[in-house]
Amino acid sequence: MIVERAPAKINLALHVRRRRPDGYHDIETLFAFARDGDVVTVESAGHDAFAIVGPFAAGLDAAGDNLVTRAAGAFVDAFAVADSHAITLDKRLPIASGIGGGSADAAATLRALARLHAVPLDDARLYAIAAALGADVPACLDGRTTFGTGKGDALVALDGLAGTPLLLVNPGVAVSTAAVFRTWDGADRGPIGEGDLLARARAGRNDLEPPALALAPVIGAVRAVLDAAPGAMLSRMSGSGATCFALFDDARAGAAAAVTARARGWWTLETALT
Repeated sequence: MIVERAPAKINLALHVRRRRPDGYHDIETLFAFARDGDVVTVESAGHDAFAIVGPFAAGLDAAGDNLVTRAAGAFVDAFAVADSHAITLDKRLPIASGIGGGSADAAATLRALARLHAVPLDDARLYAIAAALGADVPACLDGRTTFGTGKGDALVALDGLAGTPLLLVNPGVAVSTAAVFRTWDGADRGPIGEGDLLARARAGRNDLEPPALALAPVIGAVRAVLDAAPGAMLSRMSGSGATCFALFDDARAGAAAAVTARARGWWTLETALT
């Protein structure tokens, strides 16, 4: 049995530059990953099986189309694997929430299957599968802080901020990535700047936050709580929302902000960057 973490992904900054002919968008983003997230378990079995458990399992259909089963099918095809697999997804992160979700789960599935079948994790075929599954999947396959360009799949490793206390807050509203991109005004507001990671993140922005806010105004209330939290070094919405995050200079400050957020009935995760 292989147990693989699918850590939450956050975008420290996300600049949308233009729409591409293939329907994706050229972006620049600072990917970072939390210590915690979903968990994928894979083992050889007599027949293929897929189960979803965990606090957010009810929002997904194990019998329907899922990035985990698509990743497993693509792996079996690419590596000519004869075995069947039993896969369990422990869904601990909110669905459609801008923190990786299905992309991180698909990437964890690929890593788990690679470990099970002794495939090196740097095998180019894994990255080809990841890129075909979605724009964020290659970054989630890497699972480390990177600067992403193109549609988010051209990655350069970055250093900095590992161990920084991180608070994730989701107000319980699912936001459609497609709807957010449709609402984006199309303006190119420029690239992510240079400097150390925190400076680049602070000087950056999330171009998807205004359109997401128009679709889910409660995001503004979450940001207001995080912006006002003592000890917060950076507060922003992640991805296409609605999850927002704050980085703290001290874990106790993050815990205090989490208490405030939970008092409003919002989901929280107190964790740290890896």
